[in-house]
Amino acid sequence: MKRLGLESRIRQPLTPEQSLPAVGQGAVGIECRLDDQWTQTLLAPLNHTETAIRVRAERAMNTRLEGGCQVPIGSYAELINGELWLRALVGAPDGSQVVRGERRGQPEDAERLGVSLAEELLDSGARDILAAVYAGEAPR
Repeated sequence: MKRLGLESRIRQPLTPEQSLPAVGQGAVGIECRLDDQWTQTLLAPLNHTETAIRVRAERAMNTRLEGGCQVPIGSYAELINGELWLRALVGAPDGSQVVRGERRGQPEDAERLGVSLAEELLDSGARDILAAVYAGEAPR
């Protein structure tokens, strides 16, 4: 809203404590072939390193959870004072169950941090929630 000049329409900002967005929400990505060095060089100035680190952590977590468009997974990564802080949740579609977790670590460990948080969520009940979602059942 701020970037669009519509800041006056904001009634109340939502904090990550109130609502975690979907994985990678708000990030813009451009794909190119891995072996296309010319295009990679052309795109390099557009890369925002902090955003790339944050999205890597979120996507690593989502990949380990086998998340997709229909799966109720939220995450939010921040870089604060050189530390990566990843928060996440897995919820039942009806909101009856929510498993939350968070991890902090070094930015260069973004993927490992994401996988580690996913493992914690799975062990804390997300495995059952996700199994029920994929089976089209209500979680137990």
